[in-house]
Amino acid sequence: MAKQNIFDNETFFEGYKAIRDREGNANDLFEIPALFSLLPDLKGKSVLDLGCGFGEHCVEFVNKGASKVVGIDISEKMLEVAKKENSNPAITYILLPIEDIEMVDDKFDIVISSLAFHYVEDFDGAVKKIYDKLNTDGSFIFSQENPINTTYSGEIPRWTRDENGQKIYVNLSNYAREGERESEWFVDGIKKYHRMFSTIVNTLTENGFIIEKMIEPIPTDEILERFPEQEDLFHKPDFLLVKAKK
Repeated sequence: MAKQNIFDNETFFEGYKAIRDREGNANDLFEIPALFSLLPDLKGKSVLDLGCGFGEHCVEFVNKGASKVVGIDISEKMLEVAKKENSNPAITYILLPIEDIEMVDDKFDIVISSLAFHYVEDFDGAVKKIYDKLNTDGSFIFSQENPINTTYSGEIPRWTRDENGQKIYVNLSNYAREGERESEWFVDGIKKYHRMFSTIVNTLTENGFIIEKMIEPIPTDEILERFPEQEDLFHKPDFLLVKAKK
């Protein structure tokens, strides 16, 4: 089965990079701080980063004491940037989809992934392979789009607004219909996969993981002062983060 590799589409890649470079983007404000808050002490630890993208996280893992980091990504464009801007003797970058991680040598103390699993169709299969790749007592930490977001298919407006166009509440539909969603984000036909919270939790526990913490980041008062539009997250958190242990 062909794996989606939207990040090597030039239009998508440039649009995505522009968003990540913008001050106050949601990744920098919410997802990255939450992800790093879940990390154990990395001193002397080995880390496998699934969907490592530009490699900034891989460098940070080394800075935090990791002795070995392997970053995999399906995108050649992403890894070109990673190798150019975020190389380190302790880091190995491999062109590989998440679904094929059995091809990576060794086991790891931590498997981590930032905003990749909503692009993975076979979550159960990936979780099984991650469990096998972890050392005993190892941690699996990941973020993904919140299921309240992944359920959205574009068939109805995302928000209900008042007569002034102000958002009142988010519209939720087909939450319990899991599976592929197609959306437009810089280009048409982006495929994401929607799963309910219960499916995510049960897939982890049925494959032997113990769930230690879950986070749905919301803005602090300080963030709201600088970026008042982030008030939206009180209606609909953008991200879900999970820390699980083998």
